[in-house]
Amino acid sequence: MKQLTKLAGLAALLGVAVTPATAQEKIKIGVLVTTSGPAAALGQQVRDGFALAIKDLGGKMAGRDVEIVNADDELKPDGAVVKVRGLLERDKVDFVVGPIFSNILQAIHRPVTDSKTFLISPNAGPSSYAGKECNPFFYVTSYQNDQVHEILGKVAQDRGYKRVYLLVPNYQAGRDSVAGFKLDYKGEISEESYTPLNTLDFQPELSKIAALKPDALFTFMPGGMGVNLVKQYKQAGATVPVLSAFTVDESTLPAQQDAAVGMFGGANWAPNLDNPQSKKFVTAYEAAYNGVPGTYAMQAYDAALLIDSAVKAVKGDLSNKDAVAVALKKADFTSLRGNFKFSNNGYPIQDFYLTKVAKRPDGKFQTEIVEKVFSNYGDRYAKDCAAK
Repeated sequence: MKQLTKLAGLAALLGVAVTPATAQEKIKIGVLVTTSGPAAALGQQVRDGFALAIKDLGGKMAGRDVEIVNADDELKPDGAVVKVRGLLERDKVDFVVGPIFSNILQAIHRPVTDSKTFLISPNAGPSSYAGKECNPFFYVTSYQNDQVHEILGKVAQDRGYKRVYLLVPNYQAGRDSVAGFKLDYKGEISEESYTPLNTLDFQPELSKIAALKPDALFTFMPGGMGVNLVKQYKQAGATVPVLSAFTVDESTLPAQQDAAVGMFGGANWAPNLDNPQSKKFVTAYEAAYNGVPGTYAMQAYDAALLIDSAVKAVKGDLSNKDAVAVALKKADFTSLRGNFKFSNNGYPIQDFYLTKVAKRPDGKFQTEIVEKVFSNYGDRYAKDCAAK
């Protein structure tokens, strides 16, 4: 208090105002993602992508030093609430970035937004907060969960697949994925299989697929679930075309390797996207972490750029929450994916692609863009959101 009083006195002599930004040196950002268990690789990509962005920003936003406080939600909703309360009450973070999984987001959304702290999701984008429950303290730098799955439904419809088997985990994002797939796909669903979250043995489902002989398999199995599914799929000698979301991507490919080559995915970006900022990011990420970045890392990098754009717009003064919200909504930064802006619900309007797993000349694996499926595409729930 004495120091603040001295600053105020000096400011009075100089005829300038002391802002909260002057009194508080660092901007504190809590990053809450899953970094243990089968899904650890996903959270690590988020941490790495976010950290790389802060490094590229020189460790500062609007002249203020940035401190990152990392926490592992362990994919446990109750534990995530405890962790996020620690970030809010003990660490007094200005922003929370996270999580990966929608069930964790549903657990932490209210504690964060009720505290009037901005929550920036670099991955989870459930339908529950895209419509009537949209919130001025919540923004998503990934997508609304349904959208990536819509890509595969449209591709299945356009390719004339008459019967498709659906295989997803039994939680909010899994249910959203099925809803998204069905939006454009009008053929027959041979079966819908909902497995417990973190299932690692898919032999019963693979036996059903072999017996039913669908024209294609649609699956959403992130992290370790996807690693095991792809390996078991190949070991079973299955030949049904695989249309997947978050099952074969840069977080799982180091473990899946050749077993995943040729499998299709849907995404809002891939490492071979041809624009200058994306190429620079991929090169820097590979040099820093000796791995290929996926959408998790890209969306986390963009989350940092989004926060930076808002902090700059308010000249480092985060005390006026309304002004910060307006600045976040403008999304005044150059996204690694190119086209990006927020809809009225705080979810992105962007392009979406069909991707395919390929093995690079250097022996590493990555997803590559096959075709653009949707352009400047927003989610269908935004119409139910009162403007933020």
